[in-house]
Amino acid sequence: TWQRVHDVLRGKVRERDGRDLQPSAAVLDSQSVKTVEGGEQIGYDAGKRVRGRKRHVLVDTLGLLMGVAVSSASVQDRPGARRILAGIRRVFPRLGLVWVDGGYVNSKDATLVDWARENEDIEIVAVPRNADVKGFQVLPRRWVVERTFGWLTRCRRLTRDYERKTAHAEAMIQFAMIRLMAARLADEHIEPRGPIETEAARRLAEDTND
Repeated sequence: TWQRVHDVLRGKVRERDGRDLQPSAAVLDSQSVKTVEGGEQIGYDAGKRVRGRKRHVLVDTLGLLMGVAVSSASVQDRPGARRILAGIRRVFPRLGLVWVDGGYVNSKDATLVDWARENEDIEIVAVPRNADVKGFQVLPRRWVVERTFGWLTRCRRLTRDYERKTAHAEAMIQFAMIRLMAARLADEHIEPRGPIETEAARRLAEDTND
């Protein structure tokens, strides 16, 4: 039921923005978060030095959720991507392009690209970081999913993973997006706070005008 509510609201937000109900491009990324309680699928992300769970999310170019999968933090990005992209074309038949970061596509393991092309007819394109720039970077396309993570972590229930089951963790992410989309449809205006949100709002306005 919550999935149906979420999907209807996403369609209404896209429609009001003048977009097709079915997105043709998306952005994929993951976020490792600490857990507070015990429960299933708890692990350690050595790269982020986080013990907990990992949120794999797929969003459209507006930052709206298309798919979410919560796993142990020890699960690598590529297996997480396969889980979230498997069968995605049955839900989004127009989807043909997915932007990712370099962790999903590298010289040691590029099998995700071939798998997505052969099994889902989706082209995966990596948006690399500039190695010469330290700290936070606003990267083309990828900033959209980073902003979505920012929306989610504004919800106190999602600052950490409080759920014992991954299915409940996924549902909480859907609840947060339902609230956000309902507020947007009700014209509840929220001013951007800080340089990152201000820059994201500016880029979203440019994309909408284009």
